Amino acid sequence: MFSARFHWDLRPNRITQLLQEKRRAGAAVLDLTESNPTHADLDYPPAIAAALASPAILRYDPAPAGLAAAREAVARYYAARGAAIDAGRILLTASTSEAYAYLFKLLANPGDQVLVPQPSYPLFEFLAGMENVEVGHYPLLYHGEWSIDRDGLSRALTPRTRAIVVVNPNNPTGSYLKRGELEFLSSVGLPLISDEVFSDYAFAPDPARVPAVAASDGPGLRFSMSGLSKISGLPQMKLGWIAVGGEEALRREAMEKLEWIADTYLSVGTPVQTAAAALLDAGETVQRQIRDRTARNLVHLRDAISGTRASVLAVEGGWYATLQMPRVRSEEEWAIDLLSAADVLVQPGFFYDFAAEAFLVVSLLTPEAVFSEGIARLRSMV
Repeated sequence: MFSARFHWDLRPNRITQLLQEKRRAGAAVLDLTESNPTHADLDYPPAIAAALASPAILRYDPAPAGLAAAREAVARYYAARGAAIDAGRILLTASTSEAYAYLFKLLANPGDQVLVPQPSYPLFEFLAGMENVEVGHYPLLYHGEWSIDRDGLSRALTPRTRAIVVVNPNNPTGSYLKRGELEFLSSVGLPLISDEVFSDYAFAPDPARVPAVAASDGPGLRFSMSGLSKISGLPQMKLGWIAVGGEEALRREAMEKLEWIADTYLSVGTPVQTAAAALLDAGETVQRQIRDRTARNLVHLRDAISGTRASVLAVEGGWYATLQMPRVRSEEEWAIDLLSAADVLVQPGFFYDFAAEAFLVVSLLTPEAVFSEGIARLRSMV
């Protein structure tokens, strides 16, 4: 009766089952996985709500690529970061997830493949599967810092590979794409899809990083994706975008086809488009709070774990940190034991497709009092 797209096992895993039992029993669980900024005790300025009060929200003028004023606001966002991307190369979406769906539609036929990094974002299998596209993996290597395994990526290529996805910085490793890596990826000759939602959250500057793939010169096609969800801490506003770069002829054809796809759905609401410029401006206040908190939590984590048998892997930016735990138990057992005995919720590395044991992932967005107490309890169990 139902589509073959739904081939995943949707039963709750052991950690989710235990969490549900804990919450039903009234346990005060310290959630070190919080990734929703609207649940993270941040101060949102009144200008955000005021931005939605314009009478312009009452008029509907469908524009497949998005309203010109909103696209120009996004172009100014890039310009402020040293990336020259004309508004005519920007297409608005309701989210980065929708942007992935549009790009998979644009670049791949059913049964084709896209390559994604490993470890990385756990939603790729679902996003690609909904478009009848297969996912292949290329490894990221850790040697005191993270980098693309170039030989591993070359081995992962098949005749059905249609695009390479990078996450810049990667989630949860927090590793940025470097200029030398971009040169290597460009030499492969496939379109590049770069998810840059965490790009504003670097812990230190590094001139070797690629700020926006779509703004860099090079052959082929290059797509940068981002949105208000992360850069302004506004996931409820549902505004993302695709910026298109690369060879001019290919870029123009890609934009034309993306507009055709977007015209089929017209999913982006008028209110958020009319408010886009104000939301980007006001969101800088939220972004500063997130940067400050994630930096403080990272310092606290490193200090707290120092001297134990666990270690904190190097992280350049983003909202997450990865702990390498002693292999006296599996990462699933670590996560279950922490939740069962200490009421602390963390994520095991296999949620992000870590290839080896034993890693735990924590969110640096967690309110500091909760984070401090949760890490203290974790330390006591190492």
